[in-house]
Order: sequence, then C-alpha cells, then structure tokens
Amino acid sequence: MEILYFFAKTGFYATALVTLAAAILVVTLRNLFHCALALILSLLGVAVTYLYLKAEFLAIIQILLYIGAIMTLLIFAIMLTHRLTDRSVSQTNRQSLPAFALLAVFNIFFIASLAAVPWKINSASLAAKIDTQALGAFLMGPYVFPFEIISIVLIIALVGAVILGRTDQ
Repeated sequence: MEILYFFAKTGFYATALVTLAAAILVVTLRNLFHCALALILSLLGVAVTYLYLKAEFLAIIQILLYIGAIMTLLIFAIMLTHRLTDRSVSQTNRQSLPAFALLAVFNIFFIASLAAVPWKINSASLAAKIDTQALGAFLMGPYVFPFEIISIVLIIALVGAVILGRTDQ
C-alpha cells in the first residue's frame, strides 16, 4: 500500500510540474500558436488534477469544453488572423516587470490568506457525494446568473477576435 501511495503522490507532483511548466510557456513563448498548444497542455494537466481529486465529471467537462471546444475555437481564430506575422505587431511585452511585481504581491496575500484559514475537515464533508444531477440543479438554479455571464463574456471575446481578424481595415 505504501508503494501505491508513493506512485500516486509522485504522479500528482509530476502532473503539477508539467501543468506549471506549460502555464509558464503560455505566457513566455513568442509564437501565438505555440502558446495555444501550451495552454492545451496546461488545461489537460488541470483535468488530470481533477481526476486525482476524484472529480471525474469536472475532468470530463474540462476536456470536452475547454480543450475540445474553446481551444479549437481559439486555434481557428489564431489561424484566421492575418496580421500575426506582420512586422508592425510587437512580439514583446514591455510590462513584464510590473506584471511580475504585481504577481509577487498577489502571491504573498494569497499564501497569507491560505495560511490563515483553519481548514477544519470533518468526516461528514468527506463522505458527502454530489452527483451530476445535483450539480446540474445548482448550475440551472442558484448559479444560473454566473453561468450565463460566462457565456456572454465568451461570445464577446469571439466577436472581438473576428473584428481583430478582419482584413478590410
């Protein structure tokens, strides 16, 4: 039993490392298409993390919705954008130093808030099993407004990508 625990723990940390490395590649690569491929790897790592947490439904939704649908849409938008290889489009970010400073401040506050939480775990919360029917009832009940806001934001992003990709400007 100890050896299985060791392999599970090693696999989790390897998945976390690959996911983190892919996320760093998303923001550091210069080729936008390669950034999209690294984002697919990062999202796949999140899906594997969901599997480790025994949230199979969320893992499948992560793969189907984010990797399957949204990333396909994003890759098509990248491929249809004609100005990506134009020399006038800047390929560097001049705001990386302030971004890393803000990220460091955010991480300090985030880690401090996580350390301040008592994280009391009781056996009743560990034994609770939420099925997909209850999850669907929550999404279409009290959480329908945030669910719809997310869909509106995605439609606005799609329209913005189409406007930016037009060639008649």
